[in-house]
Amino acid sequence: MKQHNKYDVLVVGELNVDLILYNVNKPIEIGKEIFSEDMVLTLGSSSAILANNLSILGANVSFFGMLGNDVFAEIVLKSLKKSNVSTENIIISDEDKTGATIAMSYGNDRAMVTFPGAMSVMKQEDISDEVLMQAKHLHVSSIFMQKSLLKGITTLFKRAKNLGLTTSLDTQWDPDEKWNISTKELLPYVDVFLPNKEEFLRITKKETIDKAYQSVKKYANIVIVKDSVNGVHAFAPEKQFYQPAFIMENIVDAIGAGDSFNAGFLKEYINKNDLETCVLEGTIAGAINTQGEGGTGAFKDIEKISLLRNELLNRQL
Repeated sequence: MKQHNKYDVLVVGELNVDLILYNVNKPIEIGKEIFSEDMVLTLGSSSAILANNLSILGANVSFFGMLGNDVFAEIVLKSLKKSNVSTENIIISDEDKTGATIAMSYGNDRAMVTFPGAMSVMKQEDISDEVLMQAKHLHVSSIFMQKSLLKGITTLFKRAKNLGLTTSLDTQWDPDEKWNISTKELLPYVDVFLPNKEEFLRITKKETIDKAYQSVKKYANIVIVKDSVNGVHAFAPEKQFYQPAFIMENIVDAIGAGDSFNAGFLKEYINKNDLETCVLEGTIAGAINTQGEGGTGAFKDIEKISLLRNELLNRQL
């Protein structure tokens, strides 16, 4: 079989830009106008944020997604290329528009409105075995926002495992709040499942993290549950543990913190480090994320990232 040595990670997912409005002065009301104090137009989407930050952390990353043939696509491609993420597998569609999200930042929380565009068109059949076999690891994010991909998501993960890849999944939020996936069918092919707490409870229809894990324990592999400032709960067949969060000062925003956690975790996972190290580095990356605008603002200066990482490691000790 062909060696998986061209890329460390193939990220399959949605692509869009984020228009972030900072310090919105009050909740939105129909028929009324409100203000924000600042704004930024930047690379968006959970999948792209993860790919960008994982590449900055040193992994060799390729992206498979779909864009329209428009100015937003130019922003996305320029941003990914600047971070050395390969865009050779990205499809450009003349029939569909690039997705966009308006994110309103309220301190540590946010509200978002997304136009999905091309992200809702891509399907698992578009991803050839040749593309999968370029990488050692497959990561997929935001499956509920990608309607066509969702229909074949179990098939995609089964194909990846049969081709020898390791795999990870972060479902992200379901805008329709239906949570229609079969964990029993899907999770046996997912080496690392990376939901946040609310997503995990909604998917499993349980009231607590422990009950949710017990409901999938028989067929899940590693399950990592992100619980914001409350830390991270890690479950594996041979161990369970809790990693406290790092509480940062001077938070810019928390947009993309979970995606940055995934990046830090996967950087260690693909290097076959132990689960505790993977979770710790994920938690560090998530904390660093809050020190810059959007999901990628804090992942530009590798020296600054290293300094922050060392500071947080000293706290852990």
